[in-house]
Formats: sequence, structure tokens, C-alpha cells
Amino acid sequence: MVVGEIDGAITPRVTAIRDAWRDFDERAIATPNIWGYLWGKEAYGAMLFATALTNESIADALAAAAYRDMHIALAREILAVAAARGVTPEGFDGFDPSAYLPGAPHSAADRSLADLVIHNRRSAKTHSGIWRDIAIRQRQTEVDAQLGIVVTLGREIGVPTPLTSRLVELIHEIEKGDRPQSVTNLDVLAAAQSAPITS
Repeated sequence: MVVGEIDGAITPRVTAIRDAWRDFDERAIATPNIWGYLWGKEAYGAMLFATALTNESIADALAAAAYRDMHIALAREILAVAAARGVTPEGFDGFDPSAYLPGAPHSAADRSLADLVIHNRRSAKTHSGIWRDIAIRQRQTEVDAQLGIVVTLGREIGVPTPLTSRLVELIHEIEKGDRPQSVTNLDVLAAAQSAPITS
């Protein structure tokens, strides 16, 4: 649990909330960079939305060699928007956003993705809440609020987001029943990737 003010101040209410959370989780922290954590979550969340296009577990979907570049490109797309907005992303749970920043070597992102696979294989939660919304609860996800806003912000600042845009469309098609959850959806998403990752 990470708590922070929008303006980065460490206020009495931030420390009070952090301390209250420590009754449940001793790792709770206060941060002057809450936007960094939010954008880090956005990048990892985009990967989780991609895994929800399938019925595979998070770990299996992220581990699939055929889609590693696509997952990396998706996180890089989100973090390119964050960078253009002057945000320094923060990491958590094995996710290292610095590995996906524009210009970061592919090997760093590959290692981070491998760490995410390991983290998720150890987790009792095999599938994301996004997958459960679609497959179990049969209700709409929060894709517009979580990823649709990134597309809008990217457009405003001049950062293209073709993978994120296509992911939002695919999730909506699944929500409406026009498309089944399937690994083949990752092929459809990967086709939106503008170029292979070579750095």
C-alpha cells in the first residue's frame, strides 16, 4: 500500500493513513511521488488487460515467448506517455518500470518480464481481476478509466498509443460478446505493434 498527496507533500493525513494501513500491512509507505506509482501501475495494468484477452493465467500469458515483445511494447507505450508528462515511474511487485522506459535496453525489459512471471507463479491469484470481471462476473471492466485515459493523454501530448488503443477496442469487443477470450486475441493485438523491438 502506497499513500501520497497529488502535489507530493507528505502531510499529516498521508502519514495517518499510512500508519493505519500498517495495522494490516507493515509494508505500507508514504511517498512524495504518488504519480510515479500510479503510472507504474498503469503500465503493469496494461499487461494485465492483455492477459485478460485470453483464458491463460497471468504467468502463462506473460511467459509466452511469441508475445514477449508485444507485452514489452505495451508497457513502453504507457510509460512513454508518462515520460512526456514529466513523471518518474515507480516499481512494485517485481515490476521495474525503468526497464520499459523509452531507450531502455530490450534485455532489461526481458529480465523484468521474467521477474513478473516468477512473481505471478508464486501468487495464489492466478488470473487478474480484469479476467474475473469478464469471465466470472460477466460485467464491464474499467478499461476506459484505466487505459482509455492514457490514449487520450497520449493524443493530447503527441505520443502515439496504437497498442493501448487496440487493447481497449479488443476488451470492449469481449465485453459485448463479439469476441471470445482466446490466445488468438494476442495475435490481433500484436498486429497493432508498429515495429519490432530492437534496442
